[in-house]
Amino acid sequence: MSSNPKIEDTLREAIISQPDVILDDKDVMRALIAANEKAMGGNIVDLRGIAMERLETRLDRLEDTHRSVIAAAYENLAGTNQIHRAILRMLDPVEFETFLRDLGGEVADILRVDAVKLVLESVQNDNDPAVQRLGDVLSVAEPGFINDYLTQGRGGTVRQVTLRQVQDGAEAIYGGSADWVRSEACLKLDFGPKRLPGLLVMGAEDPHMFSPQQGTDLLTFFTGVFERVMRRWLS
Repeated sequence: MSSNPKIEDTLREAIISQPDVILDDKDVMRALIAANEKAMGGNIVDLRGIAMERLETRLDRLEDTHRSVIAAAYENLAGTNQIHRAILRMLDPVEFETFLRDLGGEVADILRVDAVKLVLESVQNDNDPAVQRLGDVLSVAEPGFINDYLTQGRGGTVRQVTLRQVQDGAEAIYGGSADWVRSEACLKLDFGPKRLPGLLVMGAEDPHMFSPQQGTDLLTFFTGVFERVMRRWLS
């Protein structure tokens, strides 16, 4: 009588009838390969086993990359939908004051930011009654303020979209909310020839909401739409 254990007939028939079940099970396949290597002994180099291990490692890396690409695609799609919804809401108002109030209200909620502020450069002061009524969203600054704010007084090239983390928000921008702002997106606005620039600032309490490593394509698109809407109001 043989000392080697025999496989049960029912299990043997099940494996023969459905071999894919065994081949698709990683743990079972590892056990079979390990048993095969043990049976061959330590003096034999199993090149096929080595190749399979390398292929398995590559497959794991490929699956990780695949998951990362899908996650990034979903995140990008969600961001695109978010920007589109904000733009549609921004196009709804038929009065300028309603448009500005919505920036700090529903538009900010859609974009999931804690504050939205619009800064307009002007040679006039901010004593205009309309500016005072909208002081929670709109502020007026002297010419040159926006470039200084974006470069933090160091000069140099000014980008259309600047993402950065801050220790405290600027009081000139956020007023009483400056203490809790930890990151911001600054969108420089071009209102056309012979017009001073503007600045749309989105502030967040989350320090990781905006950072220089993030892409700016969607916010650049949002900036272009906002500029065109503002040119319509300013005209």
